[in-house]
Amino acid sequence: MISNLVTKRGAVRTKARQTSILNSPHEAVAGAGVVDDQTDSRICVGGKMNRSIRRGLQITAALAAAVLVCLSIVVPYLAYPGTPSKSNFMTFEGYVELPKHGLLNVLDYMALSGKTLFVTSESTGSLFKIDLNPDRLSVSPVAEMPGAGAAHGMALFPDANVAFLTRSEENIVQVFDPKTLEQFQSIPVADDADAILYVPSARLVYVANGGPKMATLIDPERRVTVGTISLPGEPEFVAQDPQTGLLYQNLQDLNSLAGIDLGSRSIVGRWPLDPCERPTGMAIDPSTRRLFAVCAGNALLVVFDLDQHRVITSLKIGGGPDSVAFDPILHRVYSAGKDGKLTVIHQDGPDAYRVLDEIRTHYGAHTLAVDPISHKVYVGYASLLVRPRIAVFSPTRGEDKPQ
Repeated sequence: MISNLVTKRGAVRTKARQTSILNSPHEAVAGAGVVDDQTDSRICVGGKMNRSIRRGLQITAALAAAVLVCLSIVVPYLAYPGTPSKSNFMTFEGYVELPKHGLLNVLDYMALSGKTLFVTSESTGSLFKIDLNPDRLSVSPVAEMPGAGAAHGMALFPDANVAFLTRSEENIVQVFDPKTLEQFQSIPVADDADAILYVPSARLVYVANGGPKMATLIDPERRVTVGTISLPGEPEFVAQDPQTGLLYQNLQDLNSLAGIDLGSRSIVGRWPLDPCERPTGMAIDPSTRRLFAVCAGNALLVVFDLDQHRVITSLKIGGGPDSVAFDPILHRVYSAGKDGKLTVIHQDGPDAYRVLDEIRTHYGAHTLAVDPISHKVYVGYASLLVRPRIAVFSPTRGEDKPQ
């Protein structure tokens, strides 16, 4: 009975619905249209989603292809050092290769003592000691002193055959034997230890601490910290005027120089380096009383008068300059920058300078040293995948006329 009742009621509802549809043909068509519109809408949305997904995949594939093309160009360029561009003023003699650690090797400071070249590695923490062979530079013996933390500046204390090395990440100054590379001890210092200089007149080792805006003073004989000097800005590099004994500390964030008297352990003056932006490396010509500062922010070399304490002139040089050196015999100023250019400048007089040439080296080749006896120039190369190396140049004899 119940089953029959449900069936009948269903039949009644079905019949009533059929009657309604027959009585309202427009409504029937509209109802059918609603169903079709909904179906079309779902198909449309699905199509749009599929097209969006396909478009996204196409864009991703194009970007991946572009990245691969860029890597195929950039990686070989960064990895292969090649040969420096030819110059009428410098002769490329070859490379001295250094041990490789990891994929990327970035060199920082270089120091020359006689026929020994010391090179620090910021990326691995190693110090390399190269006993230069003047006849066959490529086979010059290389010794390595490993260490933790980024290695930066190195200073020699010749009286005791001791050397000092700054390590920024460990916040120490490492004491070692420069002949055997035997490590003696570590001296704790403030954060961000970078540039370092032994000052014979004061018998002190001066350490520039960038982040804390200060300098740390070390007694090289007792090998202990004996004082600090607060600085108005972030120190980058330091140089000493041999005539007055005054230290000139550049302040990278203030584009200026601070004069430091180690006798009183105080700042005795501060002078602007305009138009220099972000001063980095410095060198001094004591005979003409000129200081040379390179500027990483706007690729300039500025010439500063040590007596009048003002900038005399400026020259455009290679980008990202980080180091500068002066050859007093040849009256040449050399600068190296991270964009891979060795700039050669001739000093015609205390206030007159000419850019002779810009030699293309390699990206990241930003540190250099000059031998005052042989007049060779050593440029440190950063490396990717291959061994880091030192490029060696010798000056071409003859009249320095701009190329």
